[in-house]
Amino acid sequence: MTDSPFVHLHVHTEYSLLDGAIRIDRMLDKVRDLGMNSVAITDHGNMFGVVHFYDQAVKAGIKPIIGCEIYVAPGDRRDRSPSPGGGPAAYHLTLLVMNEEGYKNLSRLVTLGHLEGFYYRPRVDMELLREYNHGLIALSGCLKGPVPYLVNTGQIESAREKAEEMASIFDNERFYLEVQANKLPDQKKVNRGLKEISHDLSIPLIGTNDCHYLNKEDAEAHDVLLCIQTGKSVDDEKRLKFSSDEFYFKSRPEMDEGLKGYEDALDNTVRVDRKSVV
Repeated sequence: MTDSPFVHLHVHTEYSLLDGAIRIDRMLDKVRDLGMNSVAITDHGNMFGVVHFYDQAVKAGIKPIIGCEIYVAPGDRRDRSPSPGGGPAAYHLTLLVMNEEGYKNLSRLVTLGHLEGFYYRPRVDMELLREYNHGLIALSGCLKGPVPYLVNTGQIESAREKAEEMASIFDNERFYLEVQANKLPDQKKVNRGLKEISHDLSIPLIGTNDCHYLNKEDAEAHDVLLCIQTGKSVDDEKRLKFSSDEFYFKSRPEMDEGLKGYEDALDNTVRVDRKSVV
């Protein structure tokens, strides 16, 4: 076991179709090699890999944490009109299951996202989150999360208000502001903003790495996967491309290096792990 425990709570496997490049069996091998006892999967908008992940993790003696990175509409989930002010058509939010009720609620949210909110992606809205949040832990997400997006675009007061709203929905004890270790300039800016909001509103921080591939050297293969997803060539300079090779499954020392000054956020991953009993 590592001296400072850490749990990856934001991970995209092969079931994040044409976006995640992490094979579940290989991920579990790395979890064991790194001396970790638990791991989550949070695939984009689906729970296709949950049964496979759960079965394989239990066999490997590793605690599985079930989750999903859902998409949240800027308004009503049924509204297909362009987002006001040119904002995203959907924000990202990381949800983790605590218990059986949470599993049922996450399944319900994902299903309704497909059946009622689909607009390029399966989207829920704040109404559904208020109704189906019990048994779930929420992390504020990547740069496309509702709070991080507002921080990154300089709307700090709106970011505070959104953070307060999300914390209220999750009983002021199941919502975490998600700082990430990908070393992107925008992410560093957002991390600082989230730390300030955390201090002002007493909302805890959580450290993740939004893992899309297992090892750093897999970044190039993942880039090709994105080309297949978007129908682009690797030579196309204007295509969708990750601007960092840091979105891999890091060890605790690597997370410490990427999130210097955020050690409490990394320690909080273990506290969240203890809240999950599935």
